[in-house]
Amino acid sequence: MIGRDEELRLLRELLTDTAAGNGGALVVHGTAGVGKSALLRAVGTEAAEAGFRVLRTSGVETEQWLPFAALQLLLQPTIRTIKNLPAPHQQALGDALGATDAEPQIYRVGLAVLELLADEADRQPLLLLVDDLQWIDSSSSDVLKFVARRTHDLPILVVTGSRIHSPDAYSPGVLPDLRLEPLGPAAAAELLDSGAPGLPDPVRERVLERAAGNPLALVELPKAAQNLPAHFDDLPLTQRLEQAFAARTDSASRECRTFLLAMATEPTSPLSQLLTVSSRLAGSPVTVHALQEAIDAGLVGMVDRRIEFQHPLMRSAIYMRAPVADRLATHAALAAVMDDVPGRQLVHLAAASLGPDEELAARLERFADDSQARGKIAAAVPALRQAADLVCDPHRRTALLIRAAELASEINDHVNAQMLLDRADLSVLGPVERARLMLASDSAAFEPDEPQRRIQDMVTAAADAFDAGAGNIAETLLWRAAARCFFQDGDAQVRSMAADELDRWNPDPDASHLLTVRAYTEPYRYGADVLARLDDLAPDPQDGRTLHFLGSGSMVIGDVGRAARYLAQATAVWRSQGRLGLLARSLASSWPRVYLGQLDRAREESAEGVTLAEETGERIVWLGVKATAALVATLRGEREDGIRAVREVRANSLFPGMPFTAVIAQQVDGLLALFDGRATEAYELLACAFDPSDPHYHSVSRWLLAPDLADAAVAAGTVEQARHLLADLPELAGRLPSEMMVVAHAYTQAVLAPDDSAEQTCTWALTALPSTWELSRARLHLHHGRWLRRQRRNVDARAPLRTARDGFVRVGARPWAEMAREQLRAAGESSGRQNANSGELLSAQEMQIAVLASQGLSNREIGQRLFISHRTVGSHLYRIYPRLGITSRGKLATALAALHDEQPVPGKQA
Repeated sequence: MIGRDEELRLLRELLTDTAAGNGGALVVHGTAGVGKSALLRAVGTEAAEAGFRVLRTSGVETEQWLPFAALQLLLQPTIRTIKNLPAPHQQALGDALGATDAEPQIYRVGLAVLELLADEADRQPLLLLVDDLQWIDSSSSDVLKFVARRTHDLPILVVTGSRIHSPDAYSPGVLPDLRLEPLGPAAAAELLDSGAPGLPDPVRERVLERAAGNPLALVELPKAAQNLPAHFDDLPLTQRLEQAFAARTDSASRECRTFLLAMATEPTSPLSQLLTVSSRLAGSPVTVHALQEAIDAGLVGMVDRRIEFQHPLMRSAIYMRAPVADRLATHAALAAVMDDVPGRQLVHLAAASLGPDEELAARLERFADDSQARGKIAAAVPALRQAADLVCDPHRRTALLIRAAELASEINDHVNAQMLLDRADLSVLGPVERARLMLASDSAAFEPDEPQRRIQDMVTAAADAFDAGAGNIAETLLWRAAARCFFQDGDAQVRSMAADELDRWNPDPDASHLLTVRAYTEPYRYGADVLARLDDLAPDPQDGRTLHFLGSGSMVIGDVGRAARYLAQATAVWRSQGRLGLLARSLASSWPRVYLGQLDRAREESAEGVTLAEETGERIVWLGVKATAALVATLRGEREDGIRAVREVRANSLFPGMPFTAVIAQQVDGLLALFDGRATEAYELLACAFDPSDPHYHSVSRWLLAPDLADAAVAAGTVEQARHLLADLPELAGRLPSEMMVVAHAYTQAVLAPDDSAEQTCTWALTALPSTWELSRARLHLHHGRWLRRQRRNVDARAPLRTARDGFVRVGARPWAEMAREQLRAAGESSGRQNANSGELLSAQEMQIAVLASQGLSNREIGQRLFISHRTVGSHLYRIYPRLGITSRGKLATALAALHDEQPVPGKQA
């Protein structure tokens, strides 16, 4: 390795850390031939010498549509140890790697792979080398991302190489990356002279200039420099390399060239199959002598008993150099020997076609139907894409592409979904295809601009699809449009349009879909009816889709208790099924938990939601749960965490068009100012959320900020202004009598009441507040105590202040607890100091692990619940015990309870 000292130093440091139990992941990216594969081979050799076990896989263009192809190659050396895993993990891996009819959920496979590798790494550290990541099939890529994000507590290092650097498409997300640059002049000259000493000076200078520091070019161009045509220097570097490789096959025997073309067409076929196909094509026996000839020419090599091209460019060069007739014949010959692999057989049949082939397109579509019916969506997508290439009718071609894009979106393969959509001819769309297109594009991209137009288009398309008989598609699209009415706070026109369209369908008035659409679109018009119907429902606790519908619908109208309950049930369903994208969505339950005062649980759920949303590409979910995490941190007194989180939310590219997030961010900023004693600034910030012309305004969610606005108004002396902003609250609360509206109305009435009715109004408000809203009740007691102190009734103030303090302590609202203590001290009663915040001792995930362990769950059960390795659970517990001052699992429950206990000094006079 010449000229790669810094890169090797970094990789050696990662190996050292991994051997110590602190694994990680790295994406090495750069142009073709820059040395990624060589660097991976070098680190693999050093790792093996250092006692690592090295597992390898690589992407192959022809296999990137075959589910779990790269994963199967990676895990081949560990297949025998799968039997040592628990039964659910064995089942998941059996379904993924075997020939079963079922295709498991990606993240169930990911967890099974993680546990398999963690057990292997317990014996010796592991290095996973994944080359040509840009060609890895999407199923394997998702599993590898899952594993790579969970190696930091394990002796596992994942190093990948990719030509393309795109965090959304190929890299494991937020993991570090290393860009490999071309060699500098000195290193380039050294590499050239070491591989081709004695070159004539003109040739040497020509190669150095044309190679431009590319290591592969510096090695390969000298071998062909004397025999290449004049136009060679005008070609792009990659094409120059391909021509150089192809030129080296000219002197090979006919049998060797035939074998190389078969291998280039199907590079993962076993040797026996390649020799059979080559013999058919050559018309005479092709033996292992052809393979040996290719090895001697430096074109292919043996790696772990597998035949591989020395570089992917060799494969593409040999394939593209071959005459078209030879390529078509090779595909046809390969298809003839692949009856046992119908998916791959169809790939080659399609590639062997010269033009449209309606019969083959129909076969591909039937294969896709069958794959989708068995849950093998990743296999259905390429079949539909290839079918689209073989049909004449542009309408049918576009329909196939849109269906393929829908399925790609369903498995979170948003990059390929968008590529498929880009190929669709929108001018030939019928009403059903137009609706399907809007569904697929809504999953692939959520544009923040012109939300009203987009919602209107979606409702119109849903109406047309319904009239065309596609009720299920229409229903789903209308729900998506309704969701945008909440997320992007659609105006009155589009909200009414969506609600009226649903009414036109005359649906079941108790259907979860109808209730959710009405809650999202016109809560003030339908809110009372939706709440009444929700009271009479008893959904199936195993029906995650219905539970999520009802939970999200309850959440957006402020029926907080019901929202938290339904979303928690949906979360349990998605967790048990390993459906992490849906789990991330249902962890939006962290938002209603804030207002119930369940701050610890909200902290845990929002942190997990952020992680899973990043992992599954749920960008809108990420905004919501990240904003919730900022709010939770602020309420818990973790000021810097709150500031950092809300800054990340505001920096997100989608933020400007998402009022549902903007209003939470504004609430965080207002509370931070209020807790810092900047009352006037706090009021001004919170008042923005009630100004329809302000980007932080949300027509429904603003009422969650009403109590904060009232508190800030009292502190800033702007009570009259606040009353004006809240003037329409009583009427709207009557039309939408949800918990959010009841609390907003009762709390603001009490806090903003004139002195002559303040005490009476406060007593009424405490009766009106839902008993489950513990944080709001504590805040109202604090307000009452403060009012009594202003009336110089210090003795009377102590009881409500004491109640407030104890309530704040129970929910973990440290800033307000400290306010209550200050008021108590001013009223003549001292109060004990605050204990350390649990967040200062344990992270959100550590708290989850500690709580689950205290409930008696084993490490493996905890790992399955949180989608981490059981060995990671053990590592966390090892760190948790000393922080809590304990030495064993049996003492966790007592230690956790002590985190929430406080010993105030009641009744002691100052």
